[in-house]
Amino acid sequence: MANTPKDILKMIEEKEIEWVDLRFTDPKGKWQHLTMVSSVLGEDELTQGLMFDGSSIEGWKAINESDMILKPDLDAVYVDPFSATPMLILFCDIVEPDTGELYARDPRSTAKRAEAFVKSAGFGDTVYVGPEAEFFMFDDVRFNSDYNESFYKIDDVELPTNTGKEYEGGNLAHRPRAKGGYFPVAPVDPATDIRAEMVSTMLEMGLPCDKHHHEVAAAQHELGLTFGTLVTTADRMQIYKYVVQMVAQAYGKTATFMPKPIAQDNGSGMHTHMSIWEGGKPLFAGEGYAGLSDTCLYFIGGVIKHAKALNAFTNPTTNSYKRLVPGFEAPVLLAYSARNRSASCRIPYGAGAKAKRVEFRFPDAMANPYLCYAALLMAGLDGIENKIHPGAAMDKNLYDLPPEELSQVPTVCGSLREALNSLEADHEFLLKGDVFTKDQIEAYIELKWPEVYRWEMAPSPVEFDMYYSA
Repeated sequence: MANTPKDILKMIEEKEIEWVDLRFTDPKGKWQHLTMVSSVLGEDELTQGLMFDGSSIEGWKAINESDMILKPDLDAVYVDPFSATPMLILFCDIVEPDTGELYARDPRSTAKRAEAFVKSAGFGDTVYVGPEAEFFMFDDVRFNSDYNESFYKIDDVELPTNTGKEYEGGNLAHRPRAKGGYFPVAPVDPATDIRAEMVSTMLEMGLPCDKHHHEVAAAQHELGLTFGTLVTTADRMQIYKYVVQMVAQAYGKTATFMPKPIAQDNGSGMHTHMSIWEGGKPLFAGEGYAGLSDTCLYFIGGVIKHAKALNAFTNPTTNSYKRLVPGFEAPVLLAYSARNRSASCRIPYGAGAKAKRVEFRFPDAMANPYLCYAALLMAGLDGIENKIHPGAAMDKNLYDLPPEELSQVPTVCGSLREALNSLEADHEFLLKGDVFTKDQIEAYIELKWPEVYRWEMAPSPVEFDMYYSA
């Protein structure tokens, strides 16, 4: 049953909560917050929300229309395990004060509209999403980009560059080599206890988790957050990132979800599993290829058709495209296959109809989860509505295709510039059911262009190495 304001106030009293943290997500995907003294919150505030300055959030309101409402979602409530004194986290939606409607540019509201559209348009009643977000942990990260200087320097006890380093007390030598982290036991994997604490913390907060493990690159990791409904899973992904960074910091380490922080090792993705259900039945199960229904195949077809536009949301940084480079083991080829990890759309093996789902392998965890999952869903629904078949499955190793065959397989974007241009040219599918709005998309594109310009105009140390003496 849904929580009432009385339920929240009772929780505050029973758990002796001193602070209530009102949290929301900005367009770029960063969690923001406003901390209130718990005693000032009553039923009215929990029901009607609290005013705040929306013009201070990049990509939102202008200064002359800045007043917005933070409206708590009383069913998205968590106790913060990192606060020195008891604090309750309340996820919030952004509401227009003059109309009482959800703000069109609020990512969480967009995801809510996407879930509602699935039902209202008759596609099903439940969307399940299961993300696999990878991240790196380091001991020391330094960088600077100035008028006459540009550099970054990363260090971690795991990095293969430290095999010859002198440590106080001795170099203990056990560490993964480049691309060798998947996944030997300790002491080669020194982060088992850190990851375990991350998972334990999320379990204590009520998140469904099932595992943790080292990933392929040195200092790269993944925690097993299991599936849930779309908005709830996006909420959980914000908690996931928060817990990872806070636990890492408690151990004197720093965590990043940058897709490609190390040039000579694997990058980090956020493989995203999706399925649609109705009346407790999986609509992606059928009698077709790999036990899939036509509905599922059309869903895949829609995502493949709109993939380049989707990249603006699923891979929203310039760094994202250092991971998505053709010719390497990256999910750049827009094909689908059962169990074949070289395809960007994979049909995972699972026992029974309930396990039928599709895994999109190109997203990364720099994505705003609300916009990422909502955009993927809308592309898939467009495929279902228009019966966009993805063609024949490709069960061969796509990385070994001859050039003439490879040229016939479409790819994801090669840069954030291409992704933004693609979104500008192809976004009508996102506007159905008023899930996204044209104003929201235009504002998002405008927000992201400065990142493109800054990156493209900045000389890098690599260019000095390649060209200075040419």
